[in-house]
Amino acid sequence: MIMYHEIAEISLRVNGENRRLWVRAADTLLAVLRNHMGLTGGKAACENGDCGACTVLLEDRPVKACLILAVEVEGMDILTIEGLKQTEIQRAFLENGGFQCGYCTPGFILNAYALLKAHPEADDETDKEWLQSNICRCTGYEGIKRSLKAARKMMAEGSE
Repeated sequence: MIMYHEIAEISLRVNGENRRLWVRAADTLLAVLRNHMGLTGGKAACENGDCGACTVLLEDRPVKACLILAVEVEGMDILTIEGLKQTEIQRAFLENGGFQCGYCTPGFILNAYALLKAHPEADDETDKEWLQSNICRCTGYEGIKRSLKAARKMMAEGSE
């Protein structure tokens, strides 16, 4: 990382693509993704880590991008909703009504995707624990839970 006063040049691997960017030292990962890279799937909602609308995967783990400085994640792998393609969880959300207004959906999908990868045979309690880090203001939780179960079933059956 090269720093000039309050500006830093960083390297990120976002959605499988290496990127070099100049950012302010105080820029959050969310701000860099949205404003510098045009990746607007993650939302700026509460901006204090409560709602999960800004969730991305950092080294395959869900994180709140509003709480992390971009300079802290130099060289790390980041997956945004734009980089997630043709997965069971996306199909399950679509087929099982896992969204209402859609604002929270990218965060829920990424969190659920990480859950399915880390714990493909998780029980209801583990699902609840993982998903509690995201909030759906429309209260569409039943559709989200249904979507997660459907995705898990698709994965177990080997469907792509």
